[in-house]
Amino acid sequence: MTKNKKMCIALLAGGKSGEREVSLSGAAIFEKSLDPDKFAIRRYDPAYDLAKLAQDSDEIDFAFILLHGLYGEDGSVQGMLELLDIPYQGSGILGSAVAMDKNLAKVLYKLKGIPVADWQVVTTMDDSQCEEMAASMGLPLVIKPVRDGSSLGLTIARSIEDVKGGIDHALKNDSRVMVEQYIEGREITVSVLGNEDPEAMPVIEIVPGEGYEFFDYDAKYLSGASTEICPAEIDENLTRAAQEYGVTAHKVLHLHGYSRSDMIIDKGNKIYILETNTIPGMTQTSLLPQSAAAHGLDYPMLLEKLIELGMAAKGR
Repeated sequence: MTKNKKMCIALLAGGKSGEREVSLSGAAIFEKSLDPDKFAIRRYDPAYDLAKLAQDSDEIDFAFILLHGLYGEDGSVQGMLELLDIPYQGSGILGSAVAMDKNLAKVLYKLKGIPVADWQVVTTMDDSQCEEMAASMGLPLVIKPVRDGSSLGLTIARSIEDVKGGIDHALKNDSRVMVEQYIEGREITVSVLGNEDPEAMPVIEIVPGEGYEFFDYDAKYLSGASTEICPAEIDENLTRAAQEYGVTAHKVLHLHGYSRSDMIIDKGNKIYILETNTIPGMTQTSLLPQSAAAHGLDYPMLLEKLIELGMAAKGR
């Protein structure tokens, strides 16, 4: 890129996953937030425009991926961008794929000493297995697809029949389903920024509104459905532990740029990690931008920081 030339940003938004609308909402705000004197934005929807993206690759300086879930957050688009030699924000192929697989991520968390709830992975709905899992882990159980986001396909099962129905429901989203011990407590999230030396930003507590059993898709995205407290009203020791877990998760999953790890604080003040998002929601009121703002980075500054980190991680 020559001096004084605008950086050409390929904004990838839309896609084929169940989180398409969330992606498009973030893209609309993104376009209004980057400095037009420094950046020229071109929109590409991977559901339709992959051939066009490849055709234009020589003219593109950087790609900003605003895709959530499968075919965007799982390493597939990252692989295409690597082949096209286009740098991009966030994690590479390996980190994206590992973090997307909740089962593999939990194995790695556990190896690094981050507390996780007990779990099993199933591929079919078997009556006797459902009864065995309820007996070994206790009810209620959390049931969710191994590879999906925004709580899509997730249910809380409070009876054996709920377990069976929840597995059937989750199998519509994925061929593998995670059945997990339910941890009752306060939900928090920790955002992390950086490549080789990542830094945790302020912790946020999420309080789903009345009528929401957990932070599900509607609780996440309907205006006013949940209350987000930033910084979370927890003591220094819990804050420090949560931030350390967030950074450790970022490192053990081989992530770059940014991530957001969701956690639960149980009634005994023990923290359990739930999952890590490699492309968190990016509207101005989304959780990671809120944390960044409390950290001193407003939304346009955050976007430029992510571009800077992506350029630095090129060839990761």
